[in-house]
Parts: sequence; structure tokens; C-alpha cells
Amino acid sequence: MRPVAAVINHLLAQEPWAQARLVAHRDKTACIDAGLAQLMLTVTGDGFLKNADENAVPAVTIHVKLSDVPLILANRERAVSYVKIEGDADFANAISQLSQSLRWDAEEDLSKVVGDIAATRIVSGARSAFSAAQTTQKQLAENVAEYFLEEQPMLIRPHVMTEFSGDVVKLRDDLERLSKRIEKLERR
Repeated sequence: MRPVAAVINHLLAQEPWAQARLVAHRDKTACIDAGLAQLMLTVTGDGFLKNADENAVPAVTIHVKLSDVPLILANRERAVSYVKIEGDADFANAISQLSQSLRWDAEEDLSKVVGDIAATRIVSGARSAFSAAQTTQKQLAENVAEYFLEEQPMLIRPHVMTEFSGDVVKLRDDLERLSKRIEKLERR
């Protein structure tokens, strides 16, 4: 689990404000409990993290279901709604704020290897490629949906289903009224 602390420390090194936020919680330990595995990290005096000692008692424990990890990664702002937190509320709040705010500056790291201009162009190209892939995926999904709606009707549009449901309810009510009229006529 040492690489996790190293990655987080790398992000913290790029954001001095984040280190300052953690310094207030020096020597506190956080436990991230994912059921199958636990990650215990302790805040150092300079605002970085280190792996906790074996006998460390966590000030805060964050319980995460592995099935919720994709949801957390997709929307970090709502991550708190997918976890259960126990312990020091102020420390938990600091962790929450850092988890929402820390971002990897790939361009900065890449510029150290290939230079500023090349790093800017590489990151810009990667963003463009990612955007193009998302657009292509969206268009493919729309085309497949259109095919199954129009050319090979296997799907039903929501408004058609709503109209059909309304018609079924109306027919059922009409049938009930007709049945009651027939009963009335039979009694006479």
C-alpha cells in the first residue's frame, strides 16, 4: 500500500494549501476500510502522509463498499453520500475537502520530462482524443438506439409506452363500466 501514500503525497506537493490543511491534523491516522482491504495513513508534521504504524488507532474510519467505487470516481462531489464515516468530524471534513479538490496536474509533471511546450501539446492532444472518444461513444449509442427503435423495433419510446399504458387503463375502466351495466341489465 506504499504506492498509495506516494501518489497522494505527490498531489499534496503540488498543492501547498492542501498540506497546510493537513498539518492541523498532524499525527492523526485515517483508516479507509473497503471490506477486503484497509488502508491506514498517518499525517506527518509537514502535511504529507505516511503508512500508519501497526498499532496506530485511527482518528477517523471511512467505510467504502467496493461496489460504490465506480460511482465515487465518476462523481467525487457526491462521494460522501456513498461512504460511512466514523470518528473525528473535523479530520473527516478535511479529508473530504481534499478528496474533492486535489487534482493531478499532468501537464506540470510532463513538462519536467519533455518541456513546457511539448507537455502543453501532449495534454491538449490527450484531452482532444478523450473528448473525441466520448463523442464517438455517444453517437454510437444514439445510432444503435435509433436502429432498434426505427429499423428493427425492439425498443419502445417512452412517450409511446406512456400513451399505451394510458390506453390500457382507459380500456380497463371502460370494460369495468360495461361489466357493471351488463350486471344491472341481467338483474332486471
